Amino acid sequence: MREGIHPTYRDVVFQDMSNDFKFITRSTIQTKEKIEFEGKEYPLIKLEVSAESHPFYTGKNKIVDTAGQVDKFRKKFGTRGSKTLAAG
Repeated sequence: MREGIHPTYRDVVFQDMSNDFKFITRSTIQTKEKIEFEGKEYPLIKLEVSAESHPFYTGKNKIVDTAGQVDKFRKKFGTRGSKTLAAG
């Protein structure tokens, strides 16, 4: 491989913000945040959903709404055909 044309491939911590789950993997993603994890400092990437919180993997129906899209949709269309009526 040629020098200087490839991004840095390094260990990065991904943090699921909905349940504070953290895991280390390797990535080329750029970030300004850092975190102390297992005695070492790593770059940090914050996620809203990971396999630890996604309904498909957990079997729990949970709505993660950080920007208000669900409320906006319900105001516009009401609860017609809603499978998550009780979650409101």
